Amino acid sequence: MNDYKTIINSSIKRLRKLHNLTQEKFAEKAGISVDGLRKLEKNSYAPKSDTIDKICNTFHISPFDLLIEQQSDDEISVMTVINKKLKTCSVEQLAKINEIIDIIKK
Repeated sequence: MNDYKTIINSSIKRLRKLHNLTQEKFAEKAGISVDGLRKLEKNSYAPKSDTIDKICNTFHISPFDLLIEQQSDDEISVMTVINKKLKTCSVEQLAKINEIIDIIKK
């Protein structure tokens, strides 16, 4: 399994390609430096939390979405929808959802 830095950095690159943006346009849109983006895509360093926030806010995704490792666009879309729904649940509802998932996985 990859470490979180590799997963997030490859997800950022995949997000850029998904939106058909050059590194320059992606960096401009997200409000980050082109050099910083290049270093992320080369996996030279882990992004700071404010960089992750800028990217997520710009592309209307959650940091969780950047931790989804090598999945198809359809799978990412489903996970994004599920994540948005889970954010609105109470602790009790989340516990029940967890039980249901455990039953389904059996």
